[in-house]
Amino acid sequence: MSRRADRCPDPKPRGECPGASPCGHPPDAREETAMHDHRRLGRELGLFDTDPLIGAGLPYWLPDGATVRHTLEEYIRAAERRAGYRHVYSPVLGKRELYEISGHWAHYSDDMFPPMQLGGEQVVLRPSLCPHHAVIYRSRSRSYRELPLRIAELGGMYRSELSGVLGGLTRVRAIQLNDAHIFCTLDQVAEEARAALEMIRRAYAALGITPTRYRLSLQGPGGKYVDAPEKWQRSTALLIHVLHHSGLPYEAAEGEAAFYGPKIDVQVTDSAGREFTLSTVQADFHQPERFDLHYIGADGARHRPVMVHRSIIGSVERAVAHLVEQHGGAFPAWLAPTQLVVLPVSDNELPNAAALARHCARLGLRAEIAGPERGSLGARVREARLVPYQAVIGAREAADDHVALRLRDGRRLDPQPVTAALTRISALIGAHSTGLWADVT
Repeated sequence: MSRRADRCPDPKPRGECPGASPCGHPPDAREETAMHDHRRLGRELGLFDTDPLIGAGLPYWLPDGATVRHTLEEYIRAAERRAGYRHVYSPVLGKRELYEISGHWAHYSDDMFPPMQLGGEQVVLRPSLCPHHAVIYRSRSRSYRELPLRIAELGGMYRSELSGVLGGLTRVRAIQLNDAHIFCTLDQVAEEARAALEMIRRAYAALGITPTRYRLSLQGPGGKYVDAPEKWQRSTALLIHVLHHSGLPYEAAEGEAAFYGPKIDVQVTDSAGREFTLSTVQADFHQPERFDLHYIGADGARHRPVMVHRSIIGSVERAVAHLVEQHGGAFPAWLAPTQLVVLPVSDNELPNAAALARHCARLGLRAEIAGPERGSLGARVREARLVPYQAVIGAREAADDHVALRLRDGRRLDPQPVTAALTRISALIGAHSTGLWADVT
């Protein structure tokens, strides 16, 4: 359809329009993009904000945003624990020498903050977590029986981004990264990378994220990359093998690899149509050699492990930005800041509303009461339009200890016992379902 044919035949001035666009019709593509821009929604929904006094690229999280972030982080930690990962904490600072050994200083220093002088040493805000995890691995002798050793951390790192590229949560200077490194034998690499891709698939299903494409990011021309042709060939062959055996279509892209090796990037697209990387899986032969990592094999000799880097949701900031835009603020119920809003019709039902809220708290559900002091029932329903579940309590429901549920998608359910309703909601949320009411038509 042409743009002219798409226009309203009876345009109205802005402010007189009954719809979201000045013409009274649904918004066009540009308006739709603006409506779903995570920067606008993040402020309107009270998720995050910025302040010049704190600095560009350094957003702070408000209570509802912190709830989303915490819930997402706990989901990832639990998934990693089930997959056999061991969690660690490591400092956000390191000596310059650490990054000289890893290769970051030679190949990545333009994106790092300048060193700070501390006594007679120079320390640096870390641009990635992998050097710290390599040091943790080599902190004691390792046996082949311990491998694969999966080390995970939700840790802070810092990138010296230029002011002109900063924006909302997608390009920031202080990053909380969902990172992990698997130290394994050569014959374990393919299975570990395949398992990481499966973890990404399950996380995307729970979050309601659809990947745009899988990209095999390869070395390009120039001095950005470690000069080790044999290592590049081996790691590239491994990742191609993983992609083929996982049945995933992919596109190769030169010049998009990490400086130390190729990677599988899971690409997503934002509301403006811009593509970016959310998740990665990498095979690294470089850093195990630089840090002289080894394990004792069954033959009693020292062997070099391979280091598989993987990130399920990448940076928490970028993941939340994408989720805000993907869902327009209507998060999956398990991730929503408020999962259920209790709507007593009148003051007479306030005691029942309070009891329902306490019941939710015992089940671990995030609930709040929106009482008559906040307006008519219709106004309160509209105000809570992004909340997955609205529990209406009128005189009849109060007398029977029932609740009338309204779902965010517009469905209204018949009144039912409070315990039955909350048990079902709790089960759906516990299963990280993207559905609101399974088996209900």
